[in-house]
Amino acid sequence: MNSNSWEQRGVEVIRGLAMDAVQAAKSGHPGTPMALAPLAHVLYTRILNYDIGDTLWPDRDRFVLSAGHASMLLYSMLYLCGFGLELDDLRNFRQLGSNAPGHPEKGHTPGVEVTTGPLGQGFANSVGLAVAEANHRSRFGPELCDHRIFTICGDGDLQEGVSHEAASLAGHLGLGHLIAIYDDNMITIDGSTDLSFSHEVESAFVAYGWHVLEVGEIANDLDALEIAINEAIAVEDKPSLIVLRSHIGYPSPKFTDTAAAHGNPLGEDEIGIVKAIIGLPTDEMFTVPSDVLSEYRISGTRGEAKRLAWMNRLSELRASDKKLSNEFDACIDQSGLPGWEESLPTWEEGSMLATRVACAAVLDALVDDVPGLMGGGADLTGNTGTALKNAEVFTAENQSGRQIYFGVREHGMGSVMNGMAEGGLLPFGGTFFVFSDYMRPAVRTAAMQGSKVAFVWSHDSIAVGEDGPTHQPIEQLASLRAMPGLCLIRPADANEVAAAWRVHINGDGPTAIILSRQNLPVLPGTDALSAQGVAKGAYVLVKEPLAASGSEPDVILPDVILIGTGSEVTLCVDAQLKLKELGVSARVVSMPSWDLFAASSDAERAEVLVPSVPCLSVEAASTFGWARYAHDSIGIDTFGTSAPGDVAMRHFGFTVEAVVERAQALISNKGI
Repeated sequence: MNSNSWEQRGVEVIRGLAMDAVQAAKSGHPGTPMALAPLAHVLYTRILNYDIGDTLWPDRDRFVLSAGHASMLLYSMLYLCGFGLELDDLRNFRQLGSNAPGHPEKGHTPGVEVTTGPLGQGFANSVGLAVAEANHRSRFGPELCDHRIFTICGDGDLQEGVSHEAASLAGHLGLGHLIAIYDDNMITIDGSTDLSFSHEVESAFVAYGWHVLEVGEIANDLDALEIAINEAIAVEDKPSLIVLRSHIGYPSPKFTDTAAAHGNPLGEDEIGIVKAIIGLPTDEMFTVPSDVLSEYRISGTRGEAKRLAWMNRLSELRASDKKLSNEFDACIDQSGLPGWEESLPTWEEGSMLATRVACAAVLDALVDDVPGLMGGGADLTGNTGTALKNAEVFTAENQSGRQIYFGVREHGMGSVMNGMAEGGLLPFGGTFFVFSDYMRPAVRTAAMQGSKVAFVWSHDSIAVGEDGPTHQPIEQLASLRAMPGLCLIRPADANEVAAAWRVHINGDGPTAIILSRQNLPVLPGTDALSAQGVAKGAYVLVKEPLAASGSEPDVILPDVILIGTGSEVTLCVDAQLKLKELGVSARVVSMPSWDLFAASSDAERAEVLVPSVPCLSVEAASTFGWARYAHDSIGIDTFGTSAPGDVAMRHFGFTVEAVVERAQALISNKGI
């Protein structure tokens, strides 16, 4: 190992912490942190630009541990370098209340940039971080944005398909500030990688358009590691992959290069043997010599001068170019410019347009006033309402563009958007709602870490029509409503679409906006009611008739409440009129978001859904879950059919007549 004395001792301290934490927890993955301790040391002491004086400095280098199972590698560095983790957190690794959970979680542990664990997600997040960096650098100049994104990935990451979707996109876009280090240890849980893996990663990444460095057996050579990383940093026009041959579990005599080192404690006897080899006390746990810790803490402040210089440049920009600095601040804050909401369009009652068309109009109206907006579709940009007709395209040659074409890469798109959000953009990405299934791991991690991403899903029901059951979402609404942290909104018309975007931009986490393929009428009252109504999750769109003149009270309770979402709100409005002709008093409630409605107070919910009045839900999707709000439900609990959209809707009973009949039956039943 080419290093001075403290560095070599520091590497062994990292190995000791990894072994001890996993042993104390009786759970975890010690082998990779042991093997990559020199690499982590080089990154945090020689390469990364960061400053523990402000761990959220916008122009810091980003480090993503895509191989999140090796979390003790990251936690050791965050403790040693002074990010705020304490030694007690490592002692309580994987235990209740510890800031060192099993896999890295953004927002839980200081210094963790993204939530990793599901393999391949962190790699794809890194691509998104690199998109954000390139876009900011091109728009605001390298004086404000000029950092790198480093990620460590393993065989598991690169066997997952999402990493290859993201890698292909990264090469196409020429993301030169992205550097991935592939830990080629040839081991997975099942055993040697040759059980299931024989393609050449290097050749694949060259084909994707990456610069590839095969550095071989230098995992324990600090100087060689630094040289290789700096060579990758020097490449500006394409992302770099460093292929590093390491030996999992090194230097354990028993477990080096074995699958057992991946996910099991080494055991006290073997840990004692390893500590004797690397020069740590064999009768102590969590040994960190004070002089070694002091050196790491100095490394943690190494970027202070660069951060202060950056702050001075930002101050100069604010003095010289207020417009540009305001746009930069809005990007970093993931907000709009002052007064941005005034740009939201409205539509007149009776206008006919699909909510996906309205979505495109909203985005076009906001693109100048919400500088962080950037996105597109997974080869369905025009189809999903995610086209920006007045924006340039983000390409390798023009990285200032705001329209990005993700290609047929739904899984990769979702994960890349998460990284874009964590890098200071407001990303949006569209595909057909049924293909949200491809994106679910990314949506889940977005919800877990609060990434401010807009998942735009169109073609939201059996009204998709002739494409048939494979393209007609049924269970997706119910399954995504069950996901904590995701705000799902299914607008009834164009005005509710504008309101949904208001909710998202004013919010602080991911939003799913579910849109129609078919034209829908702009409903009476949504121009005035939808802004506040959508924000509350549900609102009274059509009130029940007033009592006869002179009677008391002035307003009577309805006989029934019709609850609709999306396109079915129109059906409820039409059914209300028919019920009125039949002498039945009905209220129509538009409920675009269960999540927002659940967050309202009990009193607010009772004003919308009166507890003593029977409720009928109408939604062209699974009825699962509607018992929470409705006493009866019109829905679809089978897969769809191939037929024109209006024919399919009638076939499954989404007609005025069916709603009227079920409402009357519910009133007669009074079983509430």
